[in-house]
Amino acid sequence: MRFISILFLILAGLFGASCGPGDQPATPLETFKTYTKAIKQKDTTTMKLLLSADSIKMLEQEAKAQNISLDDVVKRETLFNENQTSVEFRNEKIDGGRATLEVKNSFGTFETVPFVFEEGEWKIDKKGFADRLIEDIEQENNQQLDSVIDQSR
Repeated sequence: MRFISILFLILAGLFGASCGPGDQPATPLETFKTYTKAIKQKDTTTMKLLLSADSIKMLEQEAKAQNISLDDVVKRETLFNENQTSVEFRNEKIDGGRATLEVKNSFGTFETVPFVFEEGEWKIDKKGFADRLIEDIEQENNQQLDSVIDQSR
């Protein structure tokens, strides 16, 4: 009887240890590095897996509008030029379910790449990136319009 109790305790301990916290999800930086490798290898399946659900929906709409495949859009719309020999990054910031990483583009300037935490993983948020670009353009246009209005007074 004592042998069975000890065996039970050992098995319970092993079971408890195996159910402990699993692997930590990849960080936004690690996700981005995986994405860059997938671009170099032209691995669209991996590239799509690393994009947020909203980003995939946006790219599907673009593919439909241009009458091309989603894979063609994903391959074409990378965050950097696939011929770049190196990609520099800095300032990874995580704030709850959102994160950003600054990445040097082919023009030599840093752009902020947004990430969202979906399904237990960090995903690149190209939709957020596009939304931010549109917002920046609208803000600049509004400033120019305000300047023209101010000059006419």
